[in-house]
Amino acid sequence: MSKERNEGLHAVVEGHVQGVGFRYFVQDFAEQRGLTGWVRNREERQVEVYAEGSHNDLSRLLDALQQGPGTAVVTNVEFEWSEAQGKHDRFSIIPSAY
Repeated sequence: MSKERNEGLHAVVEGHVQGVGFRYFVQDFAEQRGLTGWVRNREERQVEVYAEGSHNDLSRLLDALQQGPGTAVVTNVEFEWSEAQGKHDRFSIIPSAY
């Protein structure tokens, strides 16, 4: 039985996604699934996410990003897949990119 190879997912979420608990929603979702990486606000009133884990768990995260918490209104999610970098040992909220 082979272990599933980790992948990376980079996403930028647009809409009413700041000031509504979106970063905490993402962090909680990622931690529950053992994902590593980070989430932060961006100057353009967007939320940026980089996560690593199994493709299945990252796909679930992507679905969650497209919905957001009940207080958010997501209008678009741009994303790209990559190879895992292995630089993170947990999932964190990092300083905003302003």
